[in-house]
Amino acid sequence: MQEIEAKFYVLDLKKIETRLQSLEAHLIQSRILETNIRFDLPNASLGSEGRVLRLRQDTEARLTYKDAGKSEQGVVNRTEIEFTVENFEKAKLFLEALGYQKLLEYEKYRTTYALETDSFLSEAREQAHGLQICHVMLDELPYGNFVEIEGENIQAIHIIAEKLKLNRNAAITISYSALFEKVHQILKLTFKDLTFANFERIKVSPDHLQVQVADQPVG
Repeated sequence: MQEIEAKFYVLDLKKIETRLQSLEAHLIQSRILETNIRFDLPNASLGSEGRVLRLRQDTEARLTYKDAGKSEQGVVNRTEIEFTVENFEKAKLFLEALGYQKLLEYEKYRTTYALETDSFLSEAREQAHGLQICHVMLDELPYGNFVEIEGENIQAIHIIAEKLKLNRNAAITISYSALFEKVHQILKLTFKDLTFANFERIKVSPDHLQVQVADQPVG
């Protein structure tokens, strides 16, 4: 139930996908639209403590809890509890009946690859004592494109980032919703949800997000 991941802002998502394919990564989920709803209690205690309660709909409906976690070398490690639910709308009503309130709705398109790393992660294998599989998610959000890498340890994630020619020092340790809060404040947006329809006429730069581009040469 541990989520160990790093997130990167990129300009050319297609090039990252081409690199994944050259590394013989396996496509395990083709591009799909996700609808996410973040919930909190009326006193906002979850968010203030860095915890997350999320309901997601893609190929199925899933309910997720994440603790505050910790960040080390650009990689976030946190406890994650996730399970499928029978019906997205019923799960939403269930949470609202318990007193949780919708905090934010956000959309993204996600493509997911799995990469067996034993062929080029010899050092990481020595630490993990066996075959490792990293998952690489290509995310398209209304305010930009991102790559998420999930693995079993920090070293494996760093080496995958290097193979994808991503600057690991550009890793982002905050959530998509926290990035939205930055954009919301800087651009003085009036809408509350992070949807493609809301951002249709809005151009967001890395400066607005306050992030470093990970797929450009340093210097």
